[in-house]
Amino acid sequence: MPASEITADALSASGRTSEKLSLPTLQSKMKCDPEGYETELSLIYSQFKSSVELFQQQAALNFTSAASGGVGSDPTVAKDLGDRAMFLAHVTPFYPNQLLGYPKELVEFLRTSARVLPSSLRVTVTQALILLLNRKIVAIKETLALFMELQVLSDKVLKELAFSHVIHSIRRMNQKHKNETENRALQSILFSMLQEEDEKKAMRSLVTICDLHRRKVWFDDRTANAICRACFHSSSRIMIAALSFLLDYEKIEQDSDSDASSDEDEAVHQPHVVVSKEAIYKAKNTGTTSSKKKKKAKLQRVIRSMKKQQRISSERDNNSNYYSPLNSLKDAQGFAEKLFSRLQTCGERFEIKMMIVKVVARTVGLHRLILLNFYPFLQKYVQPHQRDVTNLLAAAVQACHDMVPPDAVEPLFKQIVNQFVHDRSRTESIAVGLNVVREICLRIPLLMTEDLLQDLVLYKKSHEKAVSSAARSLISLFREICPSLLIKKDRGRPTDPKAKPKAFGEVTVPNDVPGADLLRDEEEDDDDDDGSDGSDQDEDNSGIGEEDAISDDDISTHDGGSEFNSDDAAQMESEEDESSEDEGDDDSCSDNDNEEVKDIDGMSIDSQGTRGQKRKFVDFDGELDAASQSLRALKRLAGPKLETDASDSTDGILSNEDFQRIKELKTKKDAKLALAHHGLLKKASDPKSTVFKIPTSDQLSLKRVDGVTLEANIRKKMTKEERKALIKAGREDTGKYQARAAIKQNKTGGLSNRQKEHKKAMPLAAKRSKVERSRRQKKIKQKTAGKQFRGRKAWK
Repeated sequence: MPASEITADALSASGRTSEKLSLPTLQSKMKCDPEGYETELSLIYSQFKSSVELFQQQAALNFTSAASGGVGSDPTVAKDLGDRAMFLAHVTPFYPNQLLGYPKELVEFLRTSARVLPSSLRVTVTQALILLLNRKIVAIKETLALFMELQVLSDKVLKELAFSHVIHSIRRMNQKHKNETENRALQSILFSMLQEEDEKKAMRSLVTICDLHRRKVWFDDRTANAICRACFHSSSRIMIAALSFLLDYEKIEQDSDSDASSDEDEAVHQPHVVVSKEAIYKAKNTGTTSSKKKKKAKLQRVIRSMKKQQRISSERDNNSNYYSPLNSLKDAQGFAEKLFSRLQTCGERFEIKMMIVKVVARTVGLHRLILLNFYPFLQKYVQPHQRDVTNLLAAAVQACHDMVPPDAVEPLFKQIVNQFVHDRSRTESIAVGLNVVREICLRIPLLMTEDLLQDLVLYKKSHEKAVSSAARSLISLFREICPSLLIKKDRGRPTDPKAKPKAFGEVTVPNDVPGADLLRDEEEDDDDDDGSDGSDQDEDNSGIGEEDAISDDDISTHDGGSEFNSDDAAQMESEEDESSEDEGDDDSCSDNDNEEVKDIDGMSIDSQGTRGQKRKFVDFDGELDAASQSLRALKRLAGPKLETDASDSTDGILSNEDFQRIKELKTKKDAKLALAHHGLLKKASDPKSTVFKIPTSDQLSLKRVDGVTLEANIRKKMTKEERKALIKAGREDTGKYQARAAIKQNKTGGLSNRQKEHKKAMPLAAKRSKVERSRRQKKIKQKTAGKQFRGRKAWK
């Protein structure tokens, strides 16, 4: 009996009329009046059970007719069963007691008979189960294993349906807040399936986990470690899939709907570019039309590059763009060693070995690990004719960091120099070799020697632009990190002539907030702009000779390094009268209270810190010992210095406004460097300002080195024929040449601003002045019209 309609015989027990009802019509009536159609529900439910039992019996008896000539091959019977399953799924919320066991029966039917069911029936029953899951009648935890098994079947439509349902269900579950309890249960199912020997199940589990991790639904360390452990799976396909995900993770573009707060994050981290008004004014107003166009284009390039750098820096601070599952490894050293041992013993093809090399190098660089056997392994493959040698060299660069002993990398470094950089090598090989040397020396500068650097620098005279550019970039690097290795001609004007790379194991411990020096420099600049300090100092030193001048380097006391500066001297002079009054009033004090303390230059300073006349040098330690006999003398000795320190120094605590100001000053500094680098701003007079900024070791560990960047991408000069072809191709798209005035006359739309100015109504005063001015000019012209000299007549 077709399920689309119910005959009168079927409804005779209920006493209804003999009208024919289709399932959609009956479904709508049952939703409106659930109690009145319980008989029809029981009838359809019993028909569904009987059909399911028939399918299960045929599967149990292993009838070949079940798939070829039995009930399953009949499209009408399969369609009726699918319609009943979908019908019952729709009305289940209205009959919770009558259909209490229906979801479990549907799950069991799919679990036992999914392989022998026709494709259309299998998809329909799966959709009915998804409908129950969406209405939260069945939990995703109970059906996750079933949906993962459905993806293994060779049914493309069913595989896509089951996969999308699993992803959307878990995303919807974590949409408002992270449900850690449910996530742990689901992760345990998928992680255990990922470790199984069945390749198909493990692959579908890995694809699901990677997709949820990419969408930042499961963005925890447990998921990242599970993906990394998949690199050790016995199946090569699973290992390759895991390696590919780890290598290409940073290239994956996040979906717009992957995170609910993505729009908010973009609004918060919108880069803010600070460009000086002077540069903008010069680009728009200074120079000819052509030069202004060039300046505007260059300014736009600067702004784009600055936005990109600020976006990268902000994302690096938030660990969003530079995050990789390798960052979350619990045992990074063990992971790298185990993967490297598999690399040494595996018999995979060359592409797979290169993937393992890249992952090992990336792990070593990210976590700054010590894997000394990795560098001799790479040394065997460092040859110019080696296949995919640029990616191999990029991995070698990635594996270098400042924690690796230079002796371990030195053989590999020498191999690169000897194989790539010599006179008989090709131009491309020399350029790649010099670029690799620069990148390695940026991470381990101690590898470079003076003789080797001078030999490499000579390639700056090469006629090949790629080679000369690579050599000049090497010179620019060592101008900053160690100028003493360069000869005087190549050294230029380094910012720090005494700069040297750190010794192996040397660590610089910061003792201040990063960027606080910018605040101090700004305050010093403000003080320099104010002329009051200079005038006060001149007045203070007006009565002192050259030999009495106080210098910051020479005036240092012997009591623990405290110093008297010019402000102290001014304060001493202002308190000179007070000290004399105290000496007259206090007769009971001992002579040690009024003894004078001499500074190093021989200037006498009494117990109150006042500056007296010049006297001969006396040992300061002796005076201090004498003053220590009286507490009052010690207080007078230390009082001026303590007051000055309290007035000048701060407590070292920065407010939120200070941190915001530091961020603005850093942005302005980067803007000046970018403008100077692009030639829009002259280099500042400050000797510390430099265009080349050496990244820190943490930034280098996060930086991903690509083999393409090591190659020389120099655009070759076009021939005359190529230039002609380019010009002709550009002329084809343009129309007929017309003058600018003709184009303006033929234009459609409103008037220009200049035309609008001509049509504006003039004020009455302006009209009168214009009329009067034209009248005066007319009179002057009439007076001088007949008196102008026309030349001497020829006949006189």
